[in-house]
Amino acid sequence: MPTLSEYSNVYDTALKLLQKKGYRFWYDEDLDLYYAEKNGWDFASETPCGLLGIVSIYEDKNPQDYVEYWWKDSGENIYKSISKTAPEYTPIWKTSK
Repeated sequence: MPTLSEYSNVYDTALKLLQKKGYRFWYDEDLDLYYAEKNGWDFASETPCGLLGIVSIYEDKNPQDYVEYWWKDSGENIYKSISKTAPEYTPIWKTSK
C-alpha cells in the first residue's frame, strides 16, 4: 500500500494546488479531459493528478517561447529501461506511530 497514489479521492487536492498556482481549469465532458491554462499555456490530461504532473513539467522547464517539443529532455530514454522490480525500502507508513 503506497503512502499516496492517484485515485479519485486525491483529485480535489490536485485541483486546489492548480488553483493555488494560479491556473484556471475545466473539464470537457465530450473529450473526457481535464484542462488547465495560465498565461496562454494550456495543458490537458485524463485526470486532475495527471494535469498537475503535466503542469509541473511546464514549471520545471519554464519555457519562454513556444517551440515544438519544448518539454523534451535529451539523453538516455529512462522510460524504456525503468526497473520492473521495486527497490528495498521501508514505507513511511510502517514506521509512523
